Amino acid sequence: MTAYTINDLKIGQKSSFTKSITETDVYLFAGISGDINPAHINEEYAKGTFFKKRIAHGILSGALISAVIGVQLPGPGTIYASQSLNFLAPVYFGDTITSTVEVKEIFKEKNRAVLTTLCTNQNGVVVTKGEAIVLPPKQ
Repeated sequence: MTAYTINDLKIGQKSSFTKSITETDVYLFAGISGDINPAHINEEYAKGTFFKKRIAHGILSGALISAVIGVQLPGPGTIYASQSLNFLAPVYFGDTITSTVEVKEIFKEKNRAVLTTLCTNQNGVVVTKGEAIVLPPKQ
């Protein structure tokens, strides 16, 4: 794994991670987070919701953003300072989500980078959009 320091980053630099969301992912996330909202885990209940079927936790797409930031861009050793997220469309079981991070601004003197964060499904629909501030690794 490569880590990018603040001096290595360039405006417009991008990296992505793609994952298909499974029923197992959602159940494991429910167990880890404690969020057992029936909209995520109860098919009968979900039929009566606006979405008509179970949806993944919105923050699960945020976790995919974290995967890009912590493993690829800036990479290992990066520390999150903040993350804003807007959940724009549901993620259904079986959807393939691509999380993309792009360097928007760099503040070398503060060792901070502002990243645009975006998750899209297999149809190109934006499901989650936001912005992160991170501290890249020193070395």
